[in-house]
Amino acid sequence: MFKNAIAYRIDQWEPPTQSTIEQRLDAARFAECGATQPESAGWVEPRGEKHGVLLESVGGQLILKLCTESKPVPSGVVKTQLEAQLDRIEAQTGRRPKGKAKREVKEQIVHDLLPRAFPKRASTLVWLDLAARFVLIGAASPKKADAVVTRLVDLFGGLRLSPLQTTLSPATAMSAWLSDKEAPAGFSIDRECELKQPDSEKAAVRYARHTLDIDEVGQHIQQGKLPTQLALTWNSRVSFVLTDALVLKKIKLLDVVLENTGPVAEDGFDADVAITTGELQHLLPALIDALGGPLVMDGGVPPAAEAAPVVPGTPPWEDAAA
Repeated sequence: MFKNAIAYRIDQWEPPTQSTIEQRLDAARFAECGATQPESAGWVEPRGEKHGVLLESVGGQLILKLCTESKPVPSGVVKTQLEAQLDRIEAQTGRRPKGKAKREVKEQIVHDLLPRAFPKRASTLVWLDLAARFVLIGAASPKKADAVVTRLVDLFGGLRLSPLQTTLSPATAMSAWLSDKEAPAGFSIDRECELKQPDSEKAAVRYARHTLDIDEVGQHIQQGKLPTQLALTWNSRVSFVLTDALVLKKIKLLDVVLENTGPVAEDGFDADVAITTGELQHLLPALIDALGGPLVMDGGVPPAAEAAPVVPGTPPWEDAAA
């Protein structure tokens, strides 16, 4: 369900009414790019059923899916046509367009090419855990996740999010685990790692399918390299790669989890949500603890796990979070 994930904490939650959220979702439903439109984004059915609901609730966990479509125009084609057009203008007028005039010519070329560009689509899952006061974005890039967060805030109105931060930076914690050759409680170190020198040259060492319980890794760290990625497994149940930006990549539920699941419905959506969120609800707090706990910002803002919980069993649009 989630291959990559970036966590945000809910700092403020003022649920809109059911009718309001339905109207906002319908107004922001995904529509494919128009002929000369370079990109489009909107909400689609998480379950994948046409004309279905856009906000799913499974066991109190809210699931949304954002679909984005872009029509990239090859830069090489634009450059070739731009040079040809500039040559024609120069031959006709005796002057070669520069600055603003050149930009306008380029924009017109892109506009003319857009109807023939092939669209590319991507979707991003969003999970809101109101009881634990966090949101998980299924993205590997903080920039992409922030763009999704902007749309979430526009959608819900009274929602305020902040990126999850921990007392220890992931790089500092990963350095200690590798140097001590000891993972934090409940975790094990796997066979993938990347170390980089934090300078302009960015000298890097990568290990793949290689034991990390060797002195060489510690020596690289002593020489100033910092871990940027480290493969971990939590409780023999979930494997993932932790990055220095606190992104979880390559998330995979292991056999012990999948073997203990009961009968699965035909579409499997509810089971996927229940199983995945159930595991991540335990993994995330354990990882936060391994990183020294949540970082409390100036002013004493409580971490998400300590914020007032939502009353169990209440719909997300009722004002029960206060």
